[in-house]
Amino acid sequence: MDFQVGDKVVHWTYGLGEIINLEEKILSGRTSLYYVVKVNDLTIWVPSDENGKRSMRLPTPANEFENLFILLSSPGEPLSKDRLERKLELSQRMKDGTLESICRVIRDLSFFRKTQKFNESDTLTLERAQKFLLSEWMISFSIPAAQAEKELKRLLGDHPSDQK
Repeated sequence: MDFQVGDKVVHWTYGLGEIINLEEKILSGRTSLYYVVKVNDLTIWVPSDENGKRSMRLPTPANEFENLFILLSSPGEPLSKDRLERKLELSQRMKDGTLESICRVIRDLSFFRKTQKFNESDTLTLERAQKFLLSEWMISFSIPAAQAEKELKRLLGDHPSDQK
């Protein structure tokens, strides 16, 4: 699938952005075509070859969110109590780049937080995953951030007293 200027895309590292241009760049003596993607106040250049295309995808359509909502409200799977093992596992899931993997990270970290103390890495990973999910959710449903956040908290069964 080729992307077009104006397409909203999700980059697996940077999140939701928009393709604003196609540019040829010369790197190491080789000319290649790049998608110029604006993500918030950041501009990134993504190769238009297969490797680059694998790092981006179109936002998930609204009709595919129902399964994600079921996933988010399901019981969390246990995570390793070893912080380094947990960080590696969560990092691998985030690199997958699919919204399903991101939802699993959110669900499982939210479940983990109810019984274990969070460290800084856990907090940052959860915040990043939620930012990715919520930005895509807002675009897919054309709703404000506050509405998406409220619904996410409801799906996760989050209450302030649940957090350690």
